[in-house]
Amino acid sequence: MFTKSLLRKLAFPAAVAALVSLPSITLAADRNDIKVLEEIVAKVNGEIITRGELAQTRALIQAEAAKQGLTGAALDEAVTRVSADVLRDQIDQLLLVQKGKDMNINVDADVNRWIADMQRTSGMAETDKFHAWVREQSGESIEDLKLKYKNSLLTRRVVGEEVYRGITIPKAELQKYYDEHKAEFVRKETITVREILVSTGDNSPAKVAAAEKKAKDIVERAKKNEKFADLARQYSDAETAKEDGMLGTFTKGQLNDAIEKIVYPQKKGYVTDPIRVGAGFEILRVEDRTVEGQAAFEEVQNEISSRLSEPKVQPKLRELLTNLRQTAFLQIKPGYIDSGAAPGKDTTWKDPAQLKPQTTTKEAVANQRRFKKFLKVVPYGRTGVKDTADAPPPTVAPVQQTPVKNADSSPTTK
Repeated sequence: MFTKSLLRKLAFPAAVAALVSLPSITLAADRNDIKVLEEIVAKVNGEIITRGELAQTRALIQAEAAKQGLTGAALDEAVTRVSADVLRDQIDQLLLVQKGKDMNINVDADVNRWIADMQRTSGMAETDKFHAWVREQSGESIEDLKLKYKNSLLTRRVVGEEVYRGITIPKAELQKYYDEHKAEFVRKETITVREILVSTGDNSPAKVAAAEKKAKDIVERAKKNEKFADLARQYSDAETAKEDGMLGTFTKGQLNDAIEKIVYPQKKGYVTDPIRVGAGFEILRVEDRTVEGQAAFEEVQNEISSRLSEPKVQPKLRELLTNLRQTAFLQIKPGYIDSGAAPGKDTTWKDPAQLKPQTTTKEAVANQRRFKKFLKVVPYGRTGVKDTADAPPPTVAPVQQTPVKNADSSPTTK
């Protein structure tokens, strides 16, 4: 069934590109020929939402509805119904991302790990080729993709800290759910690994030999109980070096066949010998593993708690978002509706075109500079513009009876 839950999948908490350029215009000789290339429809604490973003989300909704078999009037009605909350969800996410930054939540490590996993899956060892592959697959640059994922993670972390943390489910209720849904907690075998990649550069014989020697030395040090994470951070040429070599957790079939055959039979703590791969020599460490079979209650207790908390989350989340709206600088253009608007909050659009610019011409800039110089010689309290009338005849000033003092109380000198 096509419901508003679809929109939450598409726009919340999934990342949306929030930082876009200011609207561009092309000027012709006649101002009536101005063509607006993009339109800002909402401002949220200095960040913007554009009409193009809303249209893109609506197109995704329509495509998903069509996949579910809706056509004609039914398709139009469903898209219209769900699209009513598109602006709300865009504002929701911007507010949550901004809240995450205010809370100093850092998800850079998770983003880098995600990119590294993606690069490994792509088989593209060279950075430029990998970035080109990302654009080909997603239609977006690697920077935009990272921003979306980062915003998604920030959103989830804020909701976890501000909403889920305040919801408690009794342990007896968690145990009851586990007993009634055991079949849902049968685990596949997984393995968690770290990596060190020693690059072979241009794969010339000399560089290959040097890389192999370096890799063997690293393996020897790792097997002598030097911290693998430290070695990875110091010597690895992979992007995962920033994350202490953490590659991720995998089920069978997700790793390269040759590598999987080496690491899967091994126990936690095992370090491989150098493995020749396209980009160099790979060294892997088995960081953790889970055994296939029924998961114990203790292993899945948090997962069950999340499931049972869900019905209580939405009201608390909406309360949080309403409070964030109340304190936010929020403006919405006429014709667009925030279905999650905070009661009594003024979101009236202030049209920048109605604001007088500071300077508009070279002459205005010059006049402004002359006026600033003029202000340096007039008494305090004088306001206005320079008087251009003819000066009156000179007069003789009276002799001062008391000396004028400087700001430091010392007498003035002539």
